[in-house]
Amino acid sequence: MKPRKFLVPAAAVAVLAVTLTACGGGSGSGNGGGGNDAASQGLDGRGPITFVTGKDNSNVWRPTIDRWNSAHPDQKVTLKEQTDNADQQHDDLVQHFQANDANYDVVTVDVVWSAEFAAKGWLQPLKDKMAVDSTKLLPATVKAATYNGTLYAVPTSSDGGLLYYRKDLVPNPPKTWDEMMSMCSIAKQHNMSCYAGQFQKYEGLTVNAAEAINTFGGKIVDDQGKAAVNTPEAKAGLSKLVDAYKSGNIPKEGITYQEEQGRQAFEDGKLLFLRNWPYVYNLAKSDGASKVKDTFGVAPLPGKDGPGASSLGGHSAAISVYSKNKATAHDFANFLIQDEQQKFFATQGSLAPVTADLYKDQTIVAKLPYMPTLLTSIQNAVPRPVTPFYPAVTKAVQDNSYAAMKGEKTVDQALSDMQAAIDAASASK
Repeated sequence: MKPRKFLVPAAAVAVLAVTLTACGGGSGSGNGGGGNDAASQGLDGRGPITFVTGKDNSNVWRPTIDRWNSAHPDQKVTLKEQTDNADQQHDDLVQHFQANDANYDVVTVDVVWSAEFAAKGWLQPLKDKMAVDSTKLLPATVKAATYNGTLYAVPTSSDGGLLYYRKDLVPNPPKTWDEMMSMCSIAKQHNMSCYAGQFQKYEGLTVNAAEAINTFGGKIVDDQGKAAVNTPEAKAGLSKLVDAYKSGNIPKEGITYQEEQGRQAFEDGKLLFLRNWPYVYNLAKSDGASKVKDTFGVAPLPGKDGPGASSLGGHSAAISVYSKNKATAHDFANFLIQDEQQKFFATQGSLAPVTADLYKDQTIVAKLPYMPTLLTSIQNAVPRPVTPFYPAVTKAVQDNSYAAMKGEKTVDQALSDMQAAIDAASASK
């Protein structure tokens, strides 16, 4: 994973190597599976808690916890750092949840883990006396933390895709996909490639394929989590990627790109357009080897008729159902979405706020000029499939989108196979 000094994309999450079983299986099925009443216990508990998160490379969590502890000496928070690796973070949480560990009170969850953990009954439902006021939060972040109509985590940072472009060659960025494709002739005139995203067969391809499908009105799963991808709208979206690769507008090597390969190609002056995450901005501006530090701009992803539907990234803070001090955990989670804290996360760690007003804060914009554009991206963002079977769903999207782009399957066949694989995954419950 890239250092959290920059905005760490949830897209960097690799395919999770955990086979999901029953929606409410195991000893932790208190909320949805009817197995125990852990969710009703510890609601008034106050005292020390442990906060579990990925490695604090950008030093945002230590000062945050110090600030909390100085104001709450009887309810101190202890930081437990995991590794940098998202898969390892996920598996560590699973192991402790399965062990009913009361010492993992508040945990950081990637937006694509929320439904899985909630369905297994491991996360405290944030309702009734545990409710959180989410009215000031960006709607897309709340939706990503919601499962079956109930909020299960407090969004703490967000993320969205951006279009990086050569403003010296394209003074006005494209507003639609077709407009961008029409500008590929400019790339040819300058002996460079036109467009790249993340098209290697990994989580980034799910992000990019989902963006194409959602932008043109399709869905991968419906609001009930059932497969809904074999539609004319999804075909229109996936076809845009397939056609762009076939025509060469996405270069041949583009199908091997993850985030970093695309960034390097753009910084080397080899790309006219790049879809990537906000972390690229700081690097493209500051890297000594960057050839575009003064010649690139940032715009919303181009869509069908206007801004495209970015895949939502980001993280949330969730309370374990096994925590004994849930009142403290609840207050700490609320503390993380206060404006002062959100502003600190942005200026210290380049983490995208979860409140819209801060995207116009002049202190933040002065340091991170792309913030107003990022707000447009997040406001048009769509969470990746909200399903407790996410590992199987993302694999189905990756395998079939990749095969379609490579010409190994027609778009129709790819979507049919994708639908069948997602159906099979959900049938396993």
